[in-house]
Amino acid sequence: MERVTEGAWESLPVKLSPGVRRALQEMGFSHMTPVQSATIPLFMTNKDVAAEAVTGSGKTLAFVIPIIEILLRREEKLRKKQVGAIVITPTRELAVQIDEVISHFTKHFPQFSQCLLIGGKNPMEDIERFKEQGGNIIVATPGRLEDMFRRKSEGLDLASSVKSLDILVLDEADRLLDMGFEASLNTILDILPKQRRTGLFSATQTQEVENLVRAGLRNPVRISVKEKDMAASNTQKTPTRLQNFYMICKADEKFNQLVHFLRQHKPEKHLVFFSTCACVEYYGKALECLIKNVKIMCIHGKMKHKRNKIFMEFRKLASGILVCTDVMARGIDIPEVNWVLQYDPPSNASAFVHRCGRTARIGHLGSALVFLLPMEEAYVNFLAINQKCPMQEMKLQNNVADVLPKLKSLSLADRAVYEKGMKAFVSYVQAYAKHECNLIFRLKDLDFTSLAQGFALLKMPRMPELKGKCFPDFTPVDIDTDLIAYQDKNREKQRQKFLEQQRTEWQEQGRRKKFTKNKAWSKQKAKKEKKKKMTAKRKREEGSDVEDVDMEELLKDTRLLKRLKKGKISEEEFEKKLLCSTREAQTETIDGSGSEG
Repeated sequence: MERVTEGAWESLPVKLSPGVRRALQEMGFSHMTPVQSATIPLFMTNKDVAAEAVTGSGKTLAFVIPIIEILLRREEKLRKKQVGAIVITPTRELAVQIDEVISHFTKHFPQFSQCLLIGGKNPMEDIERFKEQGGNIIVATPGRLEDMFRRKSEGLDLASSVKSLDILVLDEADRLLDMGFEASLNTILDILPKQRRTGLFSATQTQEVENLVRAGLRNPVRISVKEKDMAASNTQKTPTRLQNFYMICKADEKFNQLVHFLRQHKPEKHLVFFSTCACVEYYGKALECLIKNVKIMCIHGKMKHKRNKIFMEFRKLASGILVCTDVMARGIDIPEVNWVLQYDPPSNASAFVHRCGRTARIGHLGSALVFLLPMEEAYVNFLAINQKCPMQEMKLQNNVADVLPKLKSLSLADRAVYEKGMKAFVSYVQAYAKHECNLIFRLKDLDFTSLAQGFALLKMPRMPELKGKCFPDFTPVDIDTDLIAYQDKNREKQRQKFLEQQRTEWQEQGRRKKFTKNKAWSKQKAKKEKKKKMTAKRKREEGSDVEDVDMEELLKDTRLLKRLKKGKISEEEFEKKLLCSTREAQTETIDGSGSEG
């Protein structure tokens, strides 16, 4: 590990309390990082700060230490249910991590209570915990915190509790806005007192963050900490201890290359990023079956209750593979990650930097590899210019085993795997179509045949993006996929029950259709009659020589039709009355012509 420091804690212009210094010593932090030495003195002297620093530079301690020190120096001590500090983060995992860091300090200050408010748990449990234990320091995700402010009817008056607020921190501020939390943040900011200290922390400062700075901070001090050994004109956004690689391979070779790489690096710890939740589910299952004697775990945004448990378990592992989406890309500190593998490039360039930042953190060495299709090679130059993220090419690995037939056999043996593969393919194509850098990632240039082979699909799915396209090079399996059963017997039993219900419904619908068809003849006849009369009316209005139609008879026939539709008369009665009406009209016409003669 290379030391990245900016002096000892004692060199700070504001002195830290003994309890804070003890906590830092226990955690093994003997020296400050640049972002900590720049931010802590300003935050502790009534300044609002907007800090930008490369990922893994120690931003969490840069706001946790000021929170503890500011609350310690309050003239009026906080009561149990008074909130002195709030930290808002975009994801549950990051919130859990920050809460854990704060707990290292609060154990030395038992007068402070802390409260974690995140999704995936019962809100009523959070309410009861706050009532019983209080929450001087709250760490929360925006959605759950906004929800807690609306729980006054359940006995939680959080709006009154935050009147004592001293400090607000928005961690990963750009991600908070990217994930659509802007409305929630505005609601929260409206409730919080205006006289407070506010800090925004992020690895990238976007225009949206700039707008938030203007709205939520008062005369903020801007802090931008860059890598020391990079020229000012070419400021690198990834840590200098990170080795960044890319590999160019075809869609049907990509998974084989990934499996071979992971097999060659079994003793190490890896994060493997995919673009969608469905891809994580499918490829995570595939890797479990193809790579033996390695702990493989999956995590994505649609997991409700298991996410925290999986995250905490993976953090404790010495080696293993975590298959994930961008839910793990921001601020997450997982010890000793050796490789970050990006099977799919992220939807935006800044997310690329954050993904890579899960390794090479605070002085450690680390490596990252992104797999690109041949048509995506221009992305390398784009990242070098747009994100100041230089990369070097890694050549294709030799003697790579073809594992795709094995993946196909897994789909044939278990319907769950087959369905996951189809969903993963569809979700990948839809995500690709929405890529932010659509000049490079163009859907029309995508080789769907090679892609489907890379997903080991048994057949092409039906989806709008494939409509009207032919795939002569793709050979679907010669089997009725409806006959593929679930390995889970209970699930297969439910599927068979559902299929039986469907067959029964189709048979009933078939009978109804026949009955409706017989019934529709008279309706069609009445419709034709009505159409004729309307045509005659239009021609008469246009000055045609066609005979005038008796309006009274027309209205009479229309009333008959309405009565038929409402079921007040039968079809036979309708036909008889319609026939009588027609004869009467014909008789009147004959009589009229005779009198004229």
